[in-house]
Amino acid sequence: MKQSWNAYANERLAVEPLAEGSLSGRTFAVKDVFDIAGHTPGAGNPDWLRTHGPSAHHAAVIDRLLRNGARLEGTTITDELMYSINGENAHYGTPMNPKAPGRIPGGSSSGSAVAVSAGLTDFAIGTDTGGSIRVPSAYCGIYGIRPTHGAVDASGLIPLAPSFDTVGWMAKGGQTLLDVGRVLLGPQESGGAVFPRMMFAQDLWTLTDGHSSAAASRYFQALRELAKSHEDVIVAPNGLQEWMDAFRIIQGLEIWRVHQEWITREQPSFGPGIAERFAWASTLKWEESGAAYRVREEARNTMNELLGNDAVLVVPTVPAIAPLLHLTGPEIEQRRVQTLKMSCVAGLAGLPQVTVPITGELGCPIGISFIAGQGQDLRLLEWVANSVEARMKLLSD
Repeated sequence: MKQSWNAYANERLAVEPLAEGSLSGRTFAVKDVFDIAGHTPGAGNPDWLRTHGPSAHHAAVIDRLLRNGARLEGTTITDELMYSINGENAHYGTPMNPKAPGRIPGGSSSGSAVAVSAGLTDFAIGTDTGGSIRVPSAYCGIYGIRPTHGAVDASGLIPLAPSFDTVGWMAKGGQTLLDVGRVLLGPQESGGAVFPRMMFAQDLWTLTDGHSSAAASRYFQALRELAKSHEDVIVAPNGLQEWMDAFRIIQGLEIWRVHQEWITREQPSFGPGIAERFAWASTLKWEESGAAYRVREEARNTMNELLGNDAVLVVPTVPAIAPLLHLTGPEIEQRRVQTLKMSCVAGLAGLPQVTVPITGELGCPIGISFIAGQGQDLRLLEWVANSVEARMKLLSD
């Protein structure tokens, strides 16, 4: 059954729990970019696998889950070196989207999302640098969280762009997402699992297509009832294009700094899209990046002022349902740009974002997301599990 979804890089790899704990009896899969003692993470690329050796220790996140009773069952397919949000892997094949057959699963945590969506595991670990938890979660119809940057220990992770890289997780429901969060997040105050203020990001919602906008708007009134006040806001005063450009430049600079030596030495074979992105990243110059860093600082200040520690921002997770498989050219690139305009908001500001599944066009999944202030991860997870999930399910039935 597991093989039919092509979700796993190694489905036979299993690690028993190291102790009893709050996650005893639960299984998890992990994106193939984390250290597992005695195993070589492949990062979605055969040349990476060929040129690296087995890990000496478990990554911090895996060790913590095992010490809290969870059982690791399998590593999952990822886009090559995590540098994509589509989920198509030219070397190992594309995991099959259980909720939208014939469409991409989203990436780069594609296998993790598919494993959860298909019911092969209780939850799965992935990474999110530019949307790699949020996008596949939305396309595959599951819950997912990108945490506050640095809130979850990333040691033992193959890096992509360290100032944006986060360790996130996915599950079929908000309660499991919360249970995992209580294990992985550092000490945080829940704040009573309420957000007195709610805002709707109009500049992000205008990026969705008509079907997705109409599907999401069905939930807005029920969401408004969860807060004392609500308002429509413009997140990026000078436009989301400026924020996305800054994100891409800083990310590209960091990616090339991290992987330049290996790429130059090994000349690895990359699939379509991945190769072009690495080639573009190699042309960026640190001395020309000052404006991008200033935009990032402005974005952080804007979001911190907007949200404080008592507000939640309601945004779309993706512009529309998952694109069809094997698309190339301007159409898929336009979708990538639209998606990055949405996902760069939490990325630039280093904020937690939880995506919740809803149904869009043709019965395919999309997502509504909630962004909270820095360090409000646990509070956000409790709010989603205790208040949001039930209301949204009621409207979906």
